[in-house]
Amino acid sequence: MKIVKVTYTTKADYAAQNQRNIKNVMTDLQKLNHPGIDYHACLSADGKTFIHTAFFKSDEDEKTLIGLPSFKHFQEQLKSNGLEVPPKQELLTLVGSSKNIFNS
Repeated sequence: MKIVKVTYTTKADYAAQNQRNIKNVMTDLQKLNHPGIDYHACLSADGKTFIHTAFFKSDEDEKTLIGLPSFKHFQEQLKSNGLEVPPKQELLTLVGSSKNIFNS
């Protein structure tokens, strides 16, 4: 399992568009219903800092997310229009979960 956390801050006037782009990614992921991807995005109280947490069963599952056209669009738009603080990526290790992730 691979767990990736990404935190970044958008410009205040871009936060709403970023949320729409994230929702498009989530819609595509829900339609795909890929069993090896568990992906979440949250917004901090400041209204412009985003935290994405992705759980992947394998590296191939991560490639599935990265290959989605909506995910590529989200990343391109964010990089070209909206960053105030650049993304910080962290790899995490699961200690415990309230749900059985990937049935393992």
